[in-house]
Amino acid sequence: MAAPQQQTDSKLIAEVNQTTAPSPIYHHAFAAPDAEIALESAEGTLYRVHSYTLQTTSGLFKTLLSLPPPPGGHSTDPIPVYQPDTVLEPLLRLMCGLETPPWTSLDALSGVLFLAQNWDAPGPLASLRSALTSHKFLTNHPLRVYALASHFGFRPETQLASTRTLSSNIFSLESFDILSTMPASATLPLLRLHRARRDALRTLFDSPERFLAGNGQPFHCSSCAITPLENSTWRALKHRVLRELDVCSSGAAMQDYGVAAMQDYGIAAMQDYGVAAMQDYGIAVSRSGGMWGEDGMGNWPEAKACWAAVCVKPGCGATNYDRVATIRQMRACLDGLPFAVDVDWLDEDCM
Repeated sequence: MAAPQQQTDSKLIAEVNQTTAPSPIYHHAFAAPDAEIALESAEGTLYRVHSYTLQTTSGLFKTLLSLPPPPGGHSTDPIPVYQPDTVLEPLLRLMCGLETPPWTSLDALSGVLFLAQNWDAPGPLASLRSALTSHKFLTNHPLRVYALASHFGFRPETQLASTRTLSSNIFSLESFDILSTMPASATLPLLRLHRARRDALRTLFDSPERFLAGNGQPFHCSSCAITPLENSTWRALKHRVLRELDVCSSGAAMQDYGVAAMQDYGIAAMQDYGVAAMQDYGIAVSRSGGMWGEDGMGNWPEAKACWAAVCVKPGCGATNYDRVATIRQMRACLDGLPFAVDVDWLDEDCM
């Protein structure tokens, strides 16, 4: 039997340990004392949530909380989630109907998307789905948005993101890092879209029905009707356009982002807006800034040589190609190209 002094010392030590033990840290928005469930993040932050909320917004918790209790009843210990606060807090806010700050990072949004999928939370998934295709993410990260949308089976969003990838170089090293994380079922349709646009445009540009002066064999000067045209400058321009499509499949270098285009986006035409301003409004001017940008077709040596080509017959000197009509036809060809992936290969929406 222990001595009275030893019993007293043990009691004092236990009381000191109980007094000095750190109290649980609850997130200020999830600290309701009547909430039955406590979730613990990877950083140790605790989130009190009502069991009814978890059961009605998450298929996972509906199953877990409907299981019969173990012998001795349910434990009151926090449930570890092994997710950082940056992922767990936004998802719980969505599930509990609390205010959620605007999404500023695609990394944060994707983390919450995956957790919502794992928890089978259709309500938060619907909200996150809308945020995925925000202007900021589609403009700055179209390929990553495509990867996420195709993973979750979001068909309209997948097609929209595939269209926005046309303004970026998917054959760059940066794009390769993203493509390498995607399954072949998502990567191949996107690569096929970009390549199909280039191949279709080559066929159209080689058509004598569309470009008679450049592709007719032979085609004589429209003024003197005697001299056959020498079409090397037209062939050089065609090849330059096709090379550009490998870098920017949207064909932005051939587009004219003038007053009409800006008015279509609600930009006041009386003011002087540059490429950066037009990009803010979602106009896919890409790296070229349109036809008259630094890298646009208006500044290509091949284009200048093509429009400057004239009949070699002495006394004639008529231009070989109608610049305005040719550019209009080139843009018509570009507008007729496929602009989005086919999504029949995608599984049905996961929602």
